[in-house]
Amino acid sequence: MFKKFMCLMAALVLVSACDTTGSSDGTSGANGANGSKMGAARPGTQEDLVVNVGDRVFFGFDKSDLTAEARATLDRQAAWMKKYPAIKVTVEGHADERGTREYNLALGERRASAAQNYLVAAGVSADRVKTVSYGKERPAVLGSNEAAWAQNRRSVTVVTQ
Repeated sequence: MFKKFMCLMAALVLVSACDTTGSSDGTSGANGANGSKMGAARPGTQEDLVVNVGDRVFFGFDKSDLTAEARATLDRQAAWMKKYPAIKVTVEGHADERGTREYNLALGERRASAAQNYLVAAGVSADRVKTVSYGKERPAVLGSNEAAWAQNRRSVTVVTQ
Protein backbone atom coordinates (compact mmCIF):
# COMPACT_ATOMS: atom_id res chain seq x y z
CA MET A 1 0.00 0.00 0.00
CA PHE A 2 2.79 2.42 0.91
CA LYS A 3 4.58 1.64 -2.36
CA LYS A 4 1.41 2.43 -4.36
CA PHE A 5 1.02 5.69 -2.47
CA MET A 6 4.61 6.69 -3.17
CA CYS A 7 4.21 5.83 -6.87
CA LEU A 8 1.07 7.95 -7.02
CA MET A 9 2.82 10.87 -5.33
CA ALA A 10 5.79 10.58 -7.72
CA ALA A 11 3.43 10.59 -10.70
CA LEU A 12 1.68 13.70 -9.38
CA VAL A 13 5.01 15.48 -8.96
CA LEU A 14 6.04 14.58 -12.50
CA VAL A 15 2.74 15.73 -13.97
CA SER A 16 2.81 19.01 -12.07
CA ALA A 17 6.37 19.63 -13.26
CA CYS A 18 5.17 19.42 -16.86
CA ASP A 19 3.30 22.74 -16.77
CA THR A 20 3.15 24.09 -20.30
CA THR A 21 0.83 27.02 -19.64
CA GLY A 22 2.12 30.36 -20.63
CA SER A 23 0.89 33.87 -21.15
CA SER A 24 0.78 35.91 -24.32
CA ASP A 25 3.96 37.76 -23.33
CA GLY A 26 5.96 34.53 -23.24
CA THR A 27 6.31 34.31 -19.46
CA SER A 28 5.61 31.07 -17.67
CA GLY A 29 2.44 32.35 -15.99
CA ALA A 30 3.20 30.40 -12.80
CA ASN A 31 3.56 33.40 -10.54
CA GLY A 32 0.30 33.12 -8.59
CA ALA A 33 -2.74 31.00 -7.88
CA ASN A 34 -4.01 29.00 -10.83
CA GLY A 35 -0.95 29.97 -12.89
CA SER A 36 -1.72 33.69 -12.96
CA LYS A 37 0.09 36.76 -11.76
CA MET A 38 -1.38 38.17 -8.56
CA GLY A 39 -3.80 40.94 -9.43
CA ALA A 40 -3.20 40.51 -13.17
CA ALA A 41 -6.50 38.73 -13.87
CA ARG A 42 -8.90 40.44 -16.25
CA PRO A 43 -11.37 42.41 -14.06
CA GLY A 44 -14.80 40.88 -13.60
CA THR A 45 -13.78 37.33 -14.56
CA GLN A 46 -13.76 34.04 -12.67
CA GLU A 47 -9.97 34.31 -12.46
CA ASP A 48 -10.29 37.79 -10.93
CA LEU A 49 -12.72 36.42 -8.34
CA VAL A 50 -10.43 33.49 -7.49
CA VAL A 51 -7.18 35.46 -7.36
CA ASN A 52 -8.28 38.73 -5.78
CA VAL A 53 -11.37 37.84 -3.70
CA GLY A 54 -11.65 34.09 -3.08
CA ASP A 55 -14.26 31.85 -4.65
CA ARG A 56 -14.93 29.32 -1.88
CA VAL A 57 -15.93 29.02 1.73
CA PHE A 58 -15.55 25.96 3.92
CA PHE A 59 -17.87 24.28 6.42
CA GLY A 60 -17.55 22.02 9.42
CA PHE A 61 -18.55 18.38 9.40
CA ASP A 62 -22.29 18.04 8.83
CA LYS A 63 -22.66 21.84 9.08
CA SER A 64 -24.10 24.53 6.85
CA ASP A 65 -23.61 27.51 9.13
CA LEU A 66 -21.11 30.16 8.07
CA THR A 67 -17.92 30.65 10.04
CA ALA A 68 -16.41 34.10 10.61
CA GLU A 69 -13.84 33.33 7.90
CA ALA A 70 -16.60 32.29 5.48
CA ARG A 71 -18.53 35.51 6.18
CA ALA A 72 -15.39 37.56 5.51
CA THR A 73 -14.91 35.83 2.15
CA LEU A 74 -18.57 36.35 1.27
CA ASP A 75 -18.31 40.04 2.25
CA ARG A 76 -15.44 40.37 -0.26
CA GLN A 77 -17.51 38.52 -2.87
CA ALA A 78 -20.49 40.83 -2.28
CA ALA A 79 -18.29 43.92 -2.67
CA TRP A 80 -16.81 42.44 -5.85
CA MET A 81 -20.27 41.72 -7.25
CA LYS A 82 -21.37 45.29 -6.47
CA LYS A 83 -18.34 46.50 -8.42
CA TYR A 84 -19.42 44.39 -11.41
CA PRO A 85 -23.24 44.72 -11.47
CA ALA A 86 -23.69 42.76 -14.73
CA ILE A 87 -22.06 39.64 -13.26
CA LYS A 88 -24.25 36.71 -12.30
CA VAL A 89 -23.00 33.75 -10.29
CA THR A 90 -23.94 30.24 -9.32
CA VAL A 91 -23.06 29.10 -5.83
CA GLU A 92 -22.20 25.40 -5.84
CA GLY A 93 -22.72 23.39 -2.67
CA HIS A 94 -20.43 20.44 -2.00
CA ALA A 95 -19.99 17.76 0.68
CA ASP A 96 -17.33 15.22 1.57
CA GLU A 97 -17.66 11.56 0.63
CA ARG A 98 -19.24 10.43 3.91
CA GLY A 99 -22.99 9.93 3.99
CA THR A 100 -25.51 8.88 1.36
CA ARG A 101 -25.80 10.57 -2.01
CA GLU A 102 -29.22 11.97 -1.08
CA TYR A 103 -28.07 13.29 2.28
CA ASN A 104 -25.02 14.98 0.74
CA LEU A 105 -27.10 16.58 -2.02
CA ALA A 106 -29.36 18.08 0.64
CA LEU A 107 -26.34 19.21 2.70
CA GLY A 108 -24.73 20.77 -0.39
CA GLU A 109 -27.97 22.63 -1.07
CA ARG A 110 -28.05 24.00 2.49
CA ARG A 111 -24.44 25.17 2.14
CA ALA A 112 -25.06 26.84 -1.23
CA SER A 113 -28.21 28.48 0.14
CA ALA A 114 -26.36 29.76 3.21
CA ALA A 115 -23.81 31.48 0.96
CA GLN A 116 -26.52 32.78 -1.39
CA ASN A 117 -28.59 34.16 1.49
CA TYR A 118 -25.55 35.90 2.91
CA LEU A 119 -24.70 37.53 -0.44
CA VAL A 120 -28.30 38.71 -0.85
CA ALA A 121 -28.36 40.08 2.71
CA ALA A 122 -25.12 41.92 1.90
CA GLY A 123 -26.90 43.77 -0.93
CA VAL A 124 -26.46 41.56 -4.00
CA SER A 125 -29.67 41.23 -6.00
CA ALA A 126 -31.22 37.78 -5.57
CA ASP A 127 -31.72 37.40 -9.33
CA ARG A 128 -27.91 37.47 -9.76
CA VAL A 129 -27.23 34.46 -7.51
CA LYS A 130 -28.37 30.91 -8.31
CA THR A 131 -27.52 27.75 -6.42
CA VAL A 132 -26.79 24.16 -7.31
CA SER A 133 -25.81 21.19 -5.15
CA TYR A 134 -23.31 18.58 -6.25
CA GLY A 135 -23.22 16.78 -2.92
CA LYS A 136 -20.22 14.49 -2.88
CA GLU A 137 -20.10 14.07 -6.67
CA ARG A 138 -17.37 16.67 -7.41
CA PRO A 139 -14.63 16.45 -4.80
CA ALA A 140 -11.93 19.11 -4.91
CA VAL A 141 -9.48 16.74 -3.24
CA LEU A 142 -9.42 12.96 -3.48
CA GLY A 143 -8.82 11.02 -0.31
CA SER A 144 -10.50 9.46 2.67
CA ASN A 145 -8.98 11.50 5.47
CA GLU A 146 -9.80 14.66 7.40
CA ALA A 147 -7.54 16.86 5.24
CA ALA A 148 -9.36 15.84 2.06
CA TRP A 149 -12.80 15.94 3.66
CA ALA A 150 -12.19 19.48 4.99
CA GLN A 151 -11.41 20.75 1.46
CA ASN A 152 -14.52 19.09 0.05
CA ARG A 153 -16.97 20.60 2.59
CA ARG A 154 -17.40 23.84 0.70
CA SER A 155 -19.41 26.20 -1.42
CA VAL A 156 -17.86 27.66 -4.56
CA THR A 157 -18.98 30.83 -6.30
CA VAL A 158 -18.75 30.53 -10.08
CA VAL A 159 -19.18 33.43 -12.52
CA THR A 160 -21.85 32.55 -15.08
CA GLN A 161 -22.04 35.85 -16.96
